[in-house]
Amino acid sequence: MSTILGRDYATLAVTQTNVIALVLRIGLGAVFIIGGWWKLSRALDPMRASNLVTQYTANDGYISAFFMEYLFANGPITPLGFLLLLSSFELVSGLLLVFGLFVRSLSFIHAFLLWTFVLALPVTTMAVAGTYGPGYYSPALLVQIRDIGLSGMFFVLFNLGSGVRSIDQSVLGRGFASSSQSWATLGLLLRLSVATVFLVGGFFFGYDHIKSYVPVPLLLIAIGAVIASGHLVRPAALAGVAVILWYSATKIGFDAPLWDNFNAIKREIAFSAALAVLSVFGGGTYFRPKNLLKAPSSSLLGADRNVASESSAT
Repeated sequence: MSTILGRDYATLAVTQTNVIALVLRIGLGAVFIIGGWWKLSRALDPMRASNLVTQYTANDGYISAFFMEYLFANGPITPLGFLLLLSSFELVSGLLLVFGLFVRSLSFIHAFLLWTFVLALPVTTMAVAGTYGPGYYSPALLVQIRDIGLSGMFFVLFNLGSGVRSIDQSVLGRGFASSSQSWATLGLLLRLSVATVFLVGGFFFGYDHIKSYVPVPLLLIAIGAVIASGHLVRPAALAGVAVILWYSATKIGFDAPLWDNFNAIKREIAFSAALAVLSVFGGGTYFRPKNLLKAPSSSLLGADRNVASESSAT
């Protein structure tokens, strides 16, 4: 069975760590290169700038009235100026990630920046005058679950370092991971970052603004549950890639501009990269049902002092 499903990695060699970091940083960098250029090209175009601002500041946009007042009511910056700064940062940081410069610093920044997109989402919790107008009626955590997943992936990249073929390592001699990186922990974080997207899409299929890749909620729940469990991660990850490829094919329009097509599936590029990593290296060995059933105390609370001493001695 291990020949078919692969080895369960608890630690990674340096070469493996570098490869995973390369795959993740390219996938994550692509998200911000595409999204940054898509917004920046519109913000710089007088014919499209006002539509971009409206898209972000409307009731069903991305910036709530609370943050509109906080950011723009008394400050020198306008919504268009804010979008120019944000899109420029996204584009430049995405390029730096792909080329492998300042990877750890940018991973740390983006891991928290993505949560601001959750906080800023304008969610309506009740109808106004008995009617529902444009807006988000699902919880922001569910609507923006993909950004939360991307945040977890950035924390993984932060711990892995810059990876192979990076300016940080090749030119500046920095950004290296430790000689023996714990995949038990990072694999757990990566698999949960991906699994939650499938689980939310499945359990809340059909609800307002919930991203579901296919109209088969049980399939999404099954893929997410298996990946989250840590068992059979490799075949589940391959199934996840197939689902995302199908979804991406449905979002691409041959009559649409190239960057519009890329922008529609930019997050899926990063999740495909993460699923590719999981399909090769598995999802770590922590918090799997087998371990919880076999040794619930040590799995949940950690090894006792005697076991930890013996492990460190060997």
